[in-house]
Amino acid sequence: MLPHYYLHATLEAGCDEAGRGCMAGPVFAAAVILGTKATHALLNDSKKIPETTRNQLRNFIEENAVSYAVAMVNAAEIDQINILKASIKAMHLALNKLHKKPKHIIVDGNKFYTYKNIPYTTIIKGDCKYANIAAASILAKTYRDAYMLQLHLKYPNYGFNTHKGYGTVAHKKAMETFGLISEHRKTFNFKT
Repeated sequence: MLPHYYLHATLEAGCDEAGRGCMAGPVFAAAVILGTKATHALLNDSKKIPETTRNQLRNFIEENAVSYAVAMVNAAEIDQINILKASIKAMHLALNKLHKKPKHIIVDGNKFYTYKNIPYTTIIKGDCKYANIAAASILAKTYRDAYMLQLHLKYPNYGFNTHKGYGTVAHKKAMETFGLISEHRKTFNFKT
């Protein structure tokens, strides 16, 4: 079971993003303040959990968190400001939507910008180390996946329901055949 907090006895929000390495679609981020009673043995990095379990955990988090919020930055803005800034902006937007103001923020990764003068700590692989970041990773991932499924209904030729915008062979072939749409990140290095 992952520890809840980096700083104990502090109202702490965990933040993480999903979709940073994608060729298409928005980047999503979540901020989660977990209560001490919101414990779940399966809570972990969203990438290590099967989709059905992620969706069950999403329900658990939404029902048991002290506060949670999800936000996104679209592909056009990612192209304007770059993916790192867009990821952090999405985290800030999620923090803005929390019903309770955290006293400390922990962020998965090693980059973040100060948010409203609240102290923060960046933690590499934080989604595997702290439950509040793991919860944020699960919300960001499940909300983004749901968005990409809707995008698939609008653009069925691209296979967004399977690859979710990542640079798979099938996605690259679809881009070659059908061209780019507004959801593609034009600044992405498509040759890699």
